[in-house]
Amino acid sequence: MNDPSPDGSLTWENFLYVIDFLESSHERHISLLGGEPTLNPHFVDFVAYLIARQFHVSVFTSGIMSTPVLDDAWKHLRDVAPDQLSFVVNVNQPDISSDKETERLERFLELFGHHSSLGYNIYRPDFDLAVLFDYINRYGTRRHLRIGLAHPIPGEHNRCLASHELKHMAQRLMQFVPNLDQFHITIGFDCGMPLCLFSDEQLGILYRISQGNLHFNCGPAIDIGPDMTVWSCFPLSGFRRRSLYDFNSLQDIRQFYERLHKLVRQESGGVRLECDTCRHRESGLCEGGCIAHLVDRFHTEAPVRITEVYG
Repeated sequence: MNDPSPDGSLTWENFLYVIDFLESSHERHISLLGGEPTLNPHFVDFVAYLIARQFHVSVFTSGIMSTPVLDDAWKHLRDVAPDQLSFVVNVNQPDISSDKETERLERFLELFGHHSSLGYNIYRPDFDLAVLFDYINRYGTRRHLRIGLAHPIPGEHNRCLASHELKHMAQRLMQFVPNLDQFHITIGFDCGMPLCLFSDEQLGILYRISQGNLHFNCGPAIDIGPDMTVWSCFPLSGFRRRSLYDFNSLQDIRQFYERLHKLVRQESGGVRLECDTCRHRESGLCEGGCIAHLVDRFHTEAPVRITEVYG
């Protein structure tokens, strides 16, 4: 966060190629991710260009922008309609944020709150959503929470939930339902949440507070890196990376990684042993949790499986 121009930032040349590639694939929505995308020295210009090209832009950010970047963004983007530009602000637990980071985040929400929804990535079972409820009420963000799980990055040692912690996480999440009802907040799950973590009664409650938009999927999200490599999703950023130049369309990339996902699932159904015989997984209602758990497991065992499932 202290580096004003990180190595490996997306260049204009590569940026324009990606935009043309997406447009030729009939894709009109783009998400800018990181790391922290606002650290890119061309961030504001990139967004303004995308708006001019009639793309809908979602920026996934910590909201912890330097004052010059935030002032520049406010100057050039404040009049863009929320249906063209939206921010998903991933909020950290207050106990791991410095006073300076919190101050910057809150100033961002003061300016762009109406363009924003909040997200929270659960990486430990004893999480607390109270600060998100406070921010929604104080800054007028959209009354919706994106709930994600921190998944393992195969071969790395990142902070994430182990498979045996998922049940406890689910029960902790249900404790916040009264708050969600009280403040009229809906939730949405990012991919990789197993259905079996919840009882039938809890699933009914989740269906209601997600307004029927309840999914237990895990599929290729497709990320494109600054160096023009592509991969399936952030947890699998080191798994079977390819060059964007190897593909003719976004559909081709999705099909390539869908095939890889299918091969991995044939080796192991999901994050729990019960996934192999689960009727909900067989019917497609649940995909057995994040596939990164499986690839990580394969990474540490003897290489007895088909070669495609190894990174």
